[in-house]
Amino acid sequence: MEETLKYGKLAHGLSWVLHPLLQPVYLMGVLLTMTTFALYPANVKFYLLWVVALYAILIPVLSLGVLHSLGRLSSYRVDDRRERLLPLLIGAVCYVLCALTLSKIPSAIFLRKFMVAAACCELLCFVVSLRWKISLHLTGMGAVVALLVVMNVAGVGNMVFPLVVAVLAAGALASARLYLGCHNAPQVLAGFCGGFAVATLAVLFL
Repeated sequence: MEETLKYGKLAHGLSWVLHPLLQPVYLMGVLLTMTTFALYPANVKFYLLWVVALYAILIPVLSLGVLHSLGRLSSYRVDDRRERLLPLLIGAVCYVLCALTLSKIPSAIFLRKFMVAAACCELLCFVVSLRWKISLHLTGMGAVVALLVVMNVAGVGNMVFPLVVAVLAAGALASARLYLGCHNAPQVLAGFCGGFAVATLAVLFL
């Protein structure tokens, strides 16, 4: 019983630490410390982190609070597939606005592409959620892994260590979501593969 409780707490902890809303900030932290973007002045780094936190965390969280107060969400975890549609649209709009804001810094075109990729992943989840439930957590992790692979190939920085960490984190998160019964194996696999494919295509062609 105690062991089951321990695993349950660990799974919940992983789900919160690797929540889709936090993943863009983690990735931005890696970019600003381990790539050529580390050469940016401190005030520019702070501005970039603030912009990403605003559009990826603060506005979506506030929108969830408003939707919950209006009775449009039964839970902040948004487990119901049908209740995910409006938050996903809001998330996509937020990422597009973030990309437009980052476009004001010409040298940050790579960062803008990441936000566009995130918006595309939100739209993917929106379309799939019309008929089927997909793992938002693993969609985000698939996108993170894809972006690290692209950066490594493009020579933006040595992303081998962050990539290994991201792959291991994705595996642990998939196990946690399955253990908690939030998703089945196809939903987890579809999320990761979908996020990886959409993010890669968005960065390369958009």
